[in-house]
Amino acid sequence: MSQVPAATRTLRVLRYLASQPDPVPLEHISRACDLPRSTAYHLLAAMVAEGFVVHLAEERSYGLGVAAFEVGSGYSRQAPLQRIARHQLAALVDRTGESAHLAVLHGRDVLYVVEERAPGRPPLVTDIGVRLPAHLTASGRALLAALPAPQVRALYPDAAAFVDRTGRGPRRPSELRSLLSAVRRAGHAEEDGEVTLGFASVAAAVLDHNAHPLAAVAATYEGAPPPGLTEEVCRTAASLSRRIGGRDAGAARPLVPRQDPLRG
Repeated sequence: MSQVPAATRTLRVLRYLASQPDPVPLEHISRACDLPRSTAYHLLAAMVAEGFVVHLAEERSYGLGVAAFEVGSGYSRQAPLQRIARHQLAALVDRTGESAHLAVLHGRDVLYVVEERAPGRPPLVTDIGVRLPAHLTASGRALLAALPAPQVRALYPDAAAFVDRTGRGPRRPSELRSLLSAVRRAGHAEEDGEVTLGFASVAAAVLDHNAHPLAAVAATYEGAPPPGLTEEVCRTAASLSRRIGGRDAGAARPLVPRQDPLRG
């Protein structure tokens, strides 16, 4: 352990704390990070002093501090995923001849953050900054299918949570439950005329190291789906997942082998 740089030990502790749902005791940190108790204590004391960790004395536990949040916010401001995705989406468009976009989940909506339009293709409603109901879009379905059960139940508690655009799509939790189950089995999501009549989309999730969905890659087309489009979309999403150090869900496997998000 003496040969491991202090910076490596510090980052190991921060990564562990970031993966925990609640503050944890010193003993858990020491064991999980393979550190002597005294080493873990001194590292935590230094991180508390710098604001990266908070010590909850009453609970005898440690959690992430404001400085860690600032680092995370800086990552978001620099938008590395969008920077990486733009090149990969452009390559996806070149290979398939169809327009592609990247979307993130924001409540019950998806927010489109990158769009690459294929030459000669008509403009879509998925322009940058546009929000659409997640349960109606292929991007949203790919993201929802990878979320934990309590989060999806909180987003869609009853029929009142569902909006409609074209008369198609799920209108109650049981219908969304069935749809998301199919998405997980297939390893990708689809929609056909539920956002805009005459247009269909296919999407796959980009996952972080905890298999949490950060974004979704999608391609939109008219008429019959071009041969190989689904595989190309899934391949692009998997490549982005690897680029950010996340998990590769694979083009032929379910996005995340989790239980039904609405059933628990």
